[in-house]
Amino acid sequence: MQIFIYGLINSISLSLVALGFTLVYSISRIPNFAHGALYVATGYFAWILMNLFHFNYFISAILSVFLSCFIGAMIYRLVLIKIRGMEISEVIATYAIGLAIIEGLRWGGLRGATYTLPVIVPGSIEIFGVIVDYQRLFAVFVGLVIFLFFYIFIKFTKTGLALKGIAQDERAAMMLGIDSDKMAIVSFILGSAIAGISALIIFPLGNIVVEAGYNVLVFSIAVSIIGGLGSWLGAVIASFIIGYAQILTEVFLSTHYQMVIALLAIIITLLIRPSGLFGKQKELEERV
Repeated sequence: MQIFIYGLINSISLSLVALGFTLVYSISRIPNFAHGALYVATGYFAWILMNLFHFNYFISAILSVFLSCFIGAMIYRLVLIKIRGMEISEVIATYAIGLAIIEGLRWGGLRGATYTLPVIVPGSIEIFGVIVDYQRLFAVFVGLVIFLFFYIFIKFTKTGLALKGIAQDERAAMMLGIDSDKMAIVSFILGSAIAGISALIIFPLGNIVVEAGYNVLVFSIAVSIIGGLGSWLGAVIASFIIGYAQILTEVFLSTHYQMVIALLAIIITLLIRPSGLFGKQKELEERV
């Protein structure tokens, strides 16, 4: 029961973390390798606003998420818009930007000392004999709310339908008057917002460290590759696969092997099914 409950919580949290990466790629077809950096930056921004400027947690959280969204939009507007379509350049540029942000945070003081965010919902509860923190349940609740919000947003709003159109067929959408670059900026803003929100509800469970940026990026890539690049349903299913694999690894082996499991999952998926579970990329035999 402990494996089931914590596996469920871990899977939903992982799907929330990876959703921003999947959303950006599904719409703009750009792999945002700065995703993990934005995740860490949001948590550190919130800590600075609370401890140096003495804002309350609510205001600090809102301002840090807005700052993350602004950085995400500027990444596309100032850099990626000039190299869009050049796949290798996109990967190098986003990774370089992410690396610069993370190492900039390290240089700016995010090293050595312990940085933490306050728990939003203190306390714990016993569920079927398993003690669970309210903060973890809150993370699950926020994740489900965000999933519901995006379902309604994509299904029933004009901007959401435009994003869906770009994701399905960019050329046809552009012929109907939809601005591809504008939708790409929107996707980067939304992806950065999701990364920031997930950081604010997950960091209270531990410390704010720069290594979390690299971990989040690797796990987001693993989820996207296993589920199929650009597939939201695939990302959710892959999150449950990796989420439970992480819990089983922690129980029977060690926490240190969780990253190894994620990397092995990427390699095995690329060997067996390069397009992922629900991906639309052509298989090897179709490309030859």
